[in-house]
Amino acid sequence: MASGPLLAAQPTGHSSGLGGSAEGIFIAEIVLLLIVGRGLGEIFQRFGQPAIMGQLIGGILLGPSLFGWLLPSAQHLIFPTEPAQKSMIDAVSQLGILLLLLLTGMETDLRLVRRVGAACFSISITGVIVPFACGFALAQVLPDSLLPDPTQRIVAGLFLGTALSISSVKIVAMVVREMNFMRRNLGQVIISSAIIEDTIGWLIIAITFGIATNGSLQVLPLITTVAEVALFMVFSFTLGRRLVFTLIRWTNDTFRSEYAVITVILIIMGVMALTTNMIGVHTVLGAFVAGILIGESPILSDHIEGQLRGVITALFMPIFFGMAGLSADLTVLADPTLAMLTVALVLIASIGKFGGAFIGGRFAGMSLKEATAVGSAMNARGSTEVIVASIGLSMNILSHNLFTMIVTMAVITTLVMPPMLRWALGRLPIGSDEKQRVDRELLDERGFVSKLERLLLLVDDSSVGKFTAYLAGLVGGGSGMPTTLLHLKGGHIAGPASDKGPDQALKEVKKGAEKSARAVSKAEDTSVEKVHLTARTKSEATAETIAEEARKGYGLLLIGLENTLTQKGSFTPALNDITKGFDGPLCLVLNGAKSAGKMPILRPGTSILVPVNGTEVSRRAADLALALARPNRARVKVLYVSQARQAGSSTSVSHRREEAMLKDIADLADRYGVQVDTAIRTRATPDRAIVREVTKGAVMVVMGVTQRPGEELFFGDTATAVLAASNCPVVLLASERIRRAEAKVEGAEEISG
Repeated sequence: MASGPLLAAQPTGHSSGLGGSAEGIFIAEIVLLLIVGRGLGEIFQRFGQPAIMGQLIGGILLGPSLFGWLLPSAQHLIFPTEPAQKSMIDAVSQLGILLLLLLTGMETDLRLVRRVGAACFSISITGVIVPFACGFALAQVLPDSLLPDPTQRIVAGLFLGTALSISSVKIVAMVVREMNFMRRNLGQVIISSAIIEDTIGWLIIAITFGIATNGSLQVLPLITTVAEVALFMVFSFTLGRRLVFTLIRWTNDTFRSEYAVITVILIIMGVMALTTNMIGVHTVLGAFVAGILIGESPILSDHIEGQLRGVITALFMPIFFGMAGLSADLTVLADPTLAMLTVALVLIASIGKFGGAFIGGRFAGMSLKEATAVGSAMNARGSTEVIVASIGLSMNILSHNLFTMIVTMAVITTLVMPPMLRWALGRLPIGSDEKQRVDRELLDERGFVSKLERLLLLVDDSSVGKFTAYLAGLVGGGSGMPTTLLHLKGGHIAGPASDKGPDQALKEVKKGAEKSARAVSKAEDTSVEKVHLTARTKSEATAETIAEEARKGYGLLLIGLENTLTQKGSFTPALNDITKGFDGPLCLVLNGAKSAGKMPILRPGTSILVPVNGTEVSRRAADLALALARPNRARVKVLYVSQARQAGSSTSVSHRREEAMLKDIADLADRYGVQVDTAIRTRATPDRAIVREVTKGAVMVVMGVTQRPGEELFFGDTATAVLAASNCPVVLLASERIRRAEAKVEGAEEISG
């Protein structure tokens, strides 16, 4: 199986074990760590404990603590100590550290820190200083036997202080999310404090690594290291952020090969880790900062992040934590002195961390119950301490016995934290103001517009094209959504070229985006990034050109083109062809047959009509209408046409369904801060009811539609009739996923088309 050079590296004495090669031992190590780590992780998670604790304890059990104690020869056969063999699995473990820090950075939400305010800074500062001082002081009085070099007590104190002071964001977030506190004020303060502590901790470790590399605490090298770290951080969060965003976007839009973005993410991580290594600090800082920048990328889709998270969680995390556990030997705790020192370490770590966070919470004006919950949450060490201790062990700053003590402390404090935090959070009722905010954010989770990440816009120089560009700006401006504008030459889908460029359409997009950003900033007291616009001019649009662009990943395609309807009211073959090239949600902005091509001006008091019927696609249309109305302070009229009553269904059941749908949209309107009027119609066909409301002064109709089966683009008789009779623009919104699912359902035609 192995080549000659690889076999040459095979450790002596193991030529006949496990397949007769170093590779066989290496694969056996990985398989065993995965089976035991993932298996125990699953068991721990089922009992409300972090899965990584199962992986860490799995490594402890596979090491000298149990497996090596019961079957030492078998344990040494699978996990030999020869440097050449051990270096293979160690390399995977070290890569696992970087990838774990990359993932931790990607999960770090700096916007949450900015939103929460000063409370998290007070908690994190005291929550780091107090336990750090305790750990540093403890290192100065430890027996010489616990330190590889007793003359390096200052460096050992920095490592031990850091290990005692950092909370595990992942474990804290797990319990807070499980208790449904992620959106609560206190839950956000806890997560933000853990994020700040994590960041401070990795900065301390980076500087400590520099001190340890120099061999002693020297003032000039220390100042140089701090200055270089500060310069690295400033560059990363200014020019570096733009470079990372641009590189990810360029890769996503240019490369056709699979997983190209993930490759670039790993390259970014590697380059930043090498940069920190070159300035004399540990590579973990570079990986962590790279994760933060990558996580803030505006086009990093959940799909890409999920793929990266999958390989890290499935492979590298079990191996790293398993190897960390293998390095711990709990049999040394049979020594009464070491056992007592371990108990003292656990108590000092717990009291110091709880006390520091509790004091910070009280300084921030929290009640006793709230400060107790914060102190309980911050006492989770978990993954972070294991990484810090592993670095100290690899640098010969910590002895194996001290490493075992730190791992034991991390396991005990982490296992105790979830039940403590559940108890503390369970004592905190929610206030009315906070409940209203939480309810609003829960609505966002179900929202359509709030989940969009990137827009694709296809327009021409016609009035409907410019109006569509303006609507796209309104949709994307509220969250700084990257938008790509495909400008079609001429006024037709495939017509003669003109000299007009995309300038006018770009102006309309920017106009709408700026108005939307101002509205969001004012309503939610938060800053909104500018929309990143990319414009390209096309001579014609076909399924192939749209599909080529769509593969880059867009949440919505908006189309605003002239002459998209035939004289009979059906869609032109060219538009049919265009829509075949896009598999995602589709938004068509069309002239009503009686509108004379004139586009409305959305201003305060104007009315947007949204017909609904209880389906998800009609709710999405209402969401879109509200997003368009908010920046212009327009009103939204929600019209429910009850077909169930017309068909003779139970009146009471139908009425409850109607009321529930209208209340849901009214709550959504309240979230947007838009005035909404509701009405129910039971004695008219859907198209007549809609057209009747249009004649009462609506400036635009937004309809959720479902594509019918067939080669031609067709959204049902209701949508066709509304288009034929309307004297204003009609916006048709259809989700491809919903269209495919509902196209198979036969029955009465829905009002939404």
